[in-house]
Amino acid sequence: MARPRKCRKICCYPDYWSFGPVGEGGQLPPVVMSLDEYEVLRLLDYCGLTQEECARAMEVARTTVTGVYDSARKKMVTMLVEGRALRISGGNISLKLCEKLRPAELPEKGSDAMRIAVCYENGEIFQHFGRTEQFKLYDIENGAVQSARVVGTEGAGHGALAGFLKAVEADALICGGIGGGARMALSEAGIQLYPGVSGDADAAAAALAKGELKFDPATECFHHGEHHGEGHSCGHHGEGHGCGHHEG
Repeated sequence: MARPRKCRKICCYPDYWSFGPVGEGGQLPPVVMSLDEYEVLRLLDYCGLTQEECARAMEVARTTVTGVYDSARKKMVTMLVEGRALRISGGNISLKLCEKLRPAELPEKGSDAMRIAVCYENGEIFQHFGRTEQFKLYDIENGAVQSARVVGTEGAGHGALAGFLKAVEADALICGGIGGGARMALSEAGIQLYPGVSGDADAAAAALAKGELKFDPATECFHHGEHHGEGHSCGHHGEGHGCGHHEG
């Protein structure tokens, strides 16, 4: 009987999930890179970790890192040489939830509760998911809001926001506009998405609790290019996307 594969730990989701050639390329099927392959490339080639440091960050053996790295590099070369599109998806991974992402004062979610996160600013639903500085969290039981609190995102970038929502035990997100990369990250994190909502945040949460929320699943946000770099940091995990240098 084969031994089960150990999950590889990742500390954040990508901001960008697909890439493609310009012009005549893209005729062949896309190359699919798994999230663990992406994470190994990010830690080794972008953040400059050694294979030993990468292995500790992902909680796997160094030989596993070597094999995953070889596979990821081959996929990158195939994409470049053959002019294929690249899509990041799947993988035998679990999200490493950094305790720094979870506000210390936030209570545990009840076993029967649903926790809704709403992009929040001055009582209203903030309209750009990737730029939100606060979420209002609502705990729902028996079709009604039982408690609510506002938490700051500590400057987390797009991909890190999905990890933040996972860390605060959010089951669903209500927002205005949201881009494709953030949608992918939320999907991988298992968070239900309700985009295209505006107006009063409390009213929206109450409507969702009753199953009456009106939302637009096709709503996109295209204002994501200006500050993407803010979320990527090499070693300062509390500020965004860390690179495996965790204490303790």
